[in-house]
Amino acid sequence: MTSDAPGWDAIDARLETLYPGVEPLHFGTLIKFALGGPDPLDGVSFYPRDDHWHLVSYGMSDLYARDDDAEPTEISGWGFEFTFRVARAAGETEPPMWAANLLQNLARYVFSSGNWFEPGHHMNANGPLRQDSETDLTALVFAEDPELGAIGTPHGRLQFVQVVGLTTGEYEAVLHWNSQGLLDLLGERLPLLVTDLDRPSVTGDPEARAAIEAGRQRDGSSTGVLMVAGCGWSDEDDRIRLRFQEITTPMLARAIPSRLPHGRPMLLEGDDGQRIFLNPADVFAVRRPGDGVLELDLPPEAAAALPAALMPGSRPLPGATGVIIEV
Repeated sequence: MTSDAPGWDAIDARLETLYPGVEPLHFGTLIKFALGGPDPLDGVSFYPRDDHWHLVSYGMSDLYARDDDAEPTEISGWGFEFTFRVARAAGETEPPMWAANLLQNLARYVFSSGNWFEPGHHMNANGPLRQDSETDLTALVFAEDPELGAIGTPHGRLQFVQVVGLTTGEYEAVLHWNSQGLLDLLGERLPLLVTDLDRPSVTGDPEARAAIEAGRQRDGSSTGVLMVAGCGWSDEDDRIRLRFQEITTPMLARAIPSRLPHGRPMLLEGDDGQRIFLNPADVFAVRRPGDGVLELDLPPEAAAALPAALMPGSRPLPGATGVIIEV
């Protein structure tokens, strides 16, 4: 008999190998997203472990049977399903519904923006992961689920992508170094990368801080695009004026030395669609290709001077003729 939901069945079959005979707590949506409902995920399952809840989503991949004439695909839907491991207190029987709501919000972002998640991606949550808590976890990084990995389904490949909560300090380490380096440090302390709202930041450990700094100096940063509120540029009287808000400059001053001196460009996404490309180069040059884009080729002198120039006031950028920094 042909299944009406072969993609769903494939997920269940993978989970059965990890949790044989276990019936999870499953919460489904009342009105499916395809029928106008507000929740993109058709459901979230909670598997209770001794020290954490293991959440698995249903809805980022193709779950249901297709028409007989549908073209085969290499990946199923968006190519992944979310997982999330959330700390569980001894004897806790009520699942953390805030975590399921977070997964729904992430799914809404994917469906509305067209930007999907893969291991190594990261994002700032702009506040506590759980709104009614005093947690220090304010950001997310994504990793392949260490137990579920990836599977083949009748609709193509599917990867289980785990959501991992980060503190503000850990997120800065990701920005100025890379996701995998930070995940490796977390993994030494949290082998299954469980998100515990009460845990301290790994950056509070002197050895971890030293490893992060050594990695940053050795590898540079893998973050090539920054969303910078209040950032913009104008071209007046043969001068390029780069504008920044003071609140964003400490972050930029730390991020730039992790990119340009390592031979890696940086893109600053500013307001009103304005973008500034900072390219390491031997000779200074300016290009204005249109659509609010400015390209600056910065020689070593200018790249080295830029972080110090990000101070309140207005000043020329050494090594970049005609460029004025305004904070």
